[in-house]
Amino acid sequence: MNYTVFALFAIAAYLSCTVLIARKFYQNASQLTPIVLAWLAIGLHALYISEPWQLNTGFNFSILSTSSLVSLIVALLLMLAALNKPVEKLGIMVFPVAAGMLGLELLLPEKNRYLQIHDWEIGAHVLTSIIAFSLLNIAAIQAIMLAIQDQQLKSHPPKRFIQSLPPLQTMEILLFQMLAVGVFFLTISLASGFIFIKDLFAQHLVHKTVLSILAWIIFSGLLIGRSRYGWRGKLAIQWTWAGFFLLLLAYFGSKLVLENILGRV
Repeated sequence: MNYTVFALFAIAAYLSCTVLIARKFYQNASQLTPIVLAWLAIGLHALYISEPWQLNTGFNFSILSTSSLVSLIVALLLMLAALNKPVEKLGIMVFPVAAGMLGLELLLPEKNRYLQIHDWEIGAHVLTSIIAFSLLNIAAIQAIMLAIQDQQLKSHPPKRFIQSLPPLQTMEILLFQMLAVGVFFLTISLASGFIFIKDLFAQHLVHKTVLSILAWIIFSGLLIGRSRYGWRGKLAIQWTWAGFFLLLLAYFGSKLVLENILGRV
């Protein structure tokens, strides 16, 4: 079976969905069509990602393959959240990135870095790590939209793009809900790492561990500040960006150094 066809159709569906979402900001375009296209793109992307398991080789954890997997999970979690929350318009930023990561994976094949996971403990750690990063990725995108909305609402009249978004207070509530769920999975990821990985501070893991802990401290501090002191607005946006930047360095910065500079998995 030619799995490349799945990837090409997924890219086309992602981009088509993005265009339709953009039209919704300025026109009363159909809401159902982009949602259907988004689920189609996610399904096709998942079929392409499943190829290593179909061949029983294990997943290729190279940088681009991992980025493609994360973008798929981000898109999936976004659409699941959109079932009962008004977040589908975040797809205007999520879906082009997913298409781009998938396209780069096709165009720039990397050295295979397969990771066979036989222990459920390590599997749980890897899975919760990817879910945590994906959820906090969506929170970071939500923070970007919130910053744009906050800035545009100060102009008179605000642009139609901003008027089509949920109220600012609703956007803030959604941001903190995403942060709370993301921190929950990040906590499980860190706890499982300390319990199941023999040397979490080994040379090849210390960067990821320390940066992930710092990100957890920032996100947790933000949630506590929200609960006790009512933190919101620019402070919440800046803390979200800071925490996600550390997490981005933890997941991909250290991986980039290990693979491309040190030549290690």
